[in-house]
Amino acid sequence: MYDIIIKNGTVIDGTGDPMYRADIGIKEDRIVKIGGLRDEKGDVEIDASDRLVCPGFIDVDNHSDTYWRIFSDPDLESLVYQGITTIIGGNCGSSLAPILGPKAIESLQKWSDINMTSLDWSTVGEFLNTVARRKLSVNFATLVGHATLRRSILGDDNRHLLPKEIEFLGEKLAEAMKEGALGMSSGLIYTHARNADAGEVSALSAIVAKRGGLYVTHLRNEEKNLLSAVEEAVETARQSGVKMHISHLKAMGEKNWPAMDDALNTVARANEIGLDVTFDIYPYTHTSSVLYTFLPAWVSNGGKKMMLQRLKEPQIRAKVVSEMKNSDLDYSTMEIAISPLNKTLDRRKIIEISDSQNKTVEDTIIDILIASDGRVIASLEVLDEKNIEKALKSPFAMVSSNGSGYREDHGKTGESVHPRSFGTFPRILSRYVLGERILSWEGAVRKMTGAPALKFNLVKRGLLKEKYFADVTIIDPRRVKDLATPENPYRYSRGIDFVVVNGKLALSEGVYTGKRNGEIIRK
Repeated sequence: MYDIIIKNGTVIDGTGDPMYRADIGIKEDRIVKIGGLRDEKGDVEIDASDRLVCPGFIDVDNHSDTYWRIFSDPDLESLVYQGITTIIGGNCGSSLAPILGPKAIESLQKWSDINMTSLDWSTVGEFLNTVARRKLSVNFATLVGHATLRRSILGDDNRHLLPKEIEFLGEKLAEAMKEGALGMSSGLIYTHARNADAGEVSALSAIVAKRGGLYVTHLRNEEKNLLSAVEEAVETARQSGVKMHISHLKAMGEKNWPAMDDALNTVARANEIGLDVTFDIYPYTHTSSVLYTFLPAWVSNGGKKMMLQRLKEPQIRAKVVSEMKNSDLDYSTMEIAISPLNKTLDRRKIIEISDSQNKTVEDTIIDILIASDGRVIASLEVLDEKNIEKALKSPFAMVSSNGSGYREDHGKTGESVHPRSFGTFPRILSRYVLGERILSWEGAVRKMTGAPALKFNLVKRGLLKEKYFADVTIIDPRRVKDLATPENPYRYSRGIDFVVVNGKLALSEGVYTGKRNGEIIRK
């Protein structure tokens, strides 16, 4: 007798091997049998005729932690409706642990209002125990944020670390990994990480490598210096021996789109010489990020406070405006997604605000940054569809949302989230498997399951195999589609009919069950 039997399905096992017909028997939290189970019985029997049975999708770049969603809304429904069963937090240099000092948490302030947060932990172990008690709908693992470590000892100071400081942070990083962290992430594009030089990053990466983890980086530059940023990541992998992963690889700005070819070739050459370098990508041509990262990089050197001081100086402000006007980015297409200001600004295009105030787009952006203390998330149409297709074809590519989990009714808050939080994984299947035929079913599923599980050391997950954890996503290939759009991002995807998380149904017949059976994954 099984707890769940999935009968008559077509299995895509996550390895990239050809799909095949089989039944799957689940007992407690494991897959115990794959084969012919026609005469067997289960407490729950799912007829998967004309459906695809896959491992649960793994979102390697998720921000449900740094946006505080794992605490404010642990159901994370928009993720479950995508077929996601595991998320990796602690990305882009910021994690919720370890908290080594009062300033550590300030690395989150670009995404969340830290005045609204309440922490009852300091170590990674304590943090993971807290999340475990909270119970999520999906599995959760975390990286250690490089900026979280760095700010714990530097505070608002912004300089190179001393050798003894690197040694201290290395010890704390090793402790965090011993307590379950998968490795380290960095956000070298952000103000308090820009002064982190190659020696600092490589030294910490070597500690990660020694403990069998991986280093995940938000590149230092994604515009005209994209190639040098990718080369920096590869060199870190070469010097430290660490497994390297690049978050949301992209070339921003039409003038910079041709650089994507060189970036992809650099990753391929790195693997040819024996390095382990991969990347993830989300399938949308508009990006969403902290507003100040779209300004000339020098403006935020020295940290947010110095940036705001500069923007208030008339002569410096004029220089910033001039450089913005000559930028590769079209700021007129930008939209405010989330801000601490009056909610009437949310979901409004910058050009609408500037026209209403009879100001230039550039001056309006600076005014908003000053008024919001630099805490604004903005969306910008800035990526190339052909580059997305090229990247997805790469054998070193994985899929990520770079988003968070929400309910459909979160739209009532006035915030405008990126549709990737609701649609990334079904969009891959609908657009690039069924539509453009850029990927095969088996290849796409591997990029979303088996490949990330292997890279991120998620033991006995990511594949449909006997004795593996029962994380399963069942898809109707005739109906699968993302419905979220920039104009209406709060729409659950369709065609993901069943989702099993550790042997329990989180989604049944396309409806969320309310069962939060996610587990904490420790290295």
